[in-house]
Amino acid sequence: MRVTEVEAYAGERDPASHAFRGRTPRNAVMFGPPGHLYVYFTYGMHHCGNVVCGPEGMASGALLRSGEVVDGLEVARRRRGERVRDRDLARGPGRLGQALGLTLADSGADLLGAGPARLVLGAYPVGAVATGPRVGVSRAADVPWRFWIRDDQYVSSYQRSPRAERRSAEK
Repeated sequence: MRVTEVEAYAGERDPASHAFRGRTPRNAVMFGPPGHLYVYFTYGMHHCGNVVCGPEGMASGALLRSGEVVDGLEVARRRRGERVRDRDLARGPGRLGQALGLTLADSGADLLGAGPARLVLGAYPVGAVATGPRVGVSRAADVPWRFWIRDDQYVSSYQRSPRAERRSAEK
């Protein structure tokens, strides 16, 4: 998987973060060492993954929002559906989690080690990376912590949360 889009969360300092109210059994991985995978289940149907990226003890993470399947295309297609276009196999955090086959059992996996899932950092010219508001959160939605590869077809479409719209209108 080539990650094309991420979204940052600053733990207990960020009202949109799962760690905002402190450590729980569900989010404990976010407080652990960087480079580990935090998986959560949402909407009763999607497993989504975050890479823990702060120092141990201080929760923070980067949600894996979108990607391009570059290896294991047949496996991803079986998981997502035979008719799904390549572009849409991992375009969005739930789709990405499904394409990768993420489950709660994967939470805590070391992405920097020699395990089956590994994070390999690539380099992009600064101008190739765009930033903007986060997607699908109602609190701190306008924080420009969504990062994506500009003009990449595998980036998800931006959709502001309806609850964020209402909060903004109430101000």
